[in-house]
Amino acid sequence: MPSLSLASLLLLVSAAVIFALGTVHLWITFRGSKLHPRDAALIQQMQSVTLRLTRETTMWKAWIGFNASHSFAGMLFGLVYGYFALSASALFFSSMFLQGVGLAFLLGLVFLGKRYWFRVPFTGILIATISYIAALVVGFSPHT
Repeated sequence: MPSLSLASLLLLVSAAVIFALGTVHLWITFRGSKLHPRDAALIQQMQSVTLRLTRETTMWKAWIGFNASHSFAGMLFGLVYGYFALSASALFFSSMFLQGVGLAFLLGLVFLGKRYWFRVPFTGILIATISYIAALVVGFSPHT
């Protein structure tokens, strides 16, 4: 494998951080109780109360599903943008669309992380976003 440019390496770091966060989040969604409310009575309520939207699921099932799909989004970002870094960097760095989609995704996570989550995921997302922006800056080459 040829050596990576600095821009591609920074992109890979960003992708790897988000992939790792998504993977860990998926793991703790289904293993252990880290994402469970501390109040056991609330868990029982969530398992028995349906949504206003539909009676086909409970708040608990929706909670687990939302957490799992949230994890998949981070893992997908990591896989796709990791692929760009390793195998399709010319495509990525020549596409304002791909760059913009990635940046919008990460900035959305920064907002959510700061507003709704806690220090560990927010810090990881911030590192990934800074690395991503640095990749864009380093990889910028004006077309003459």
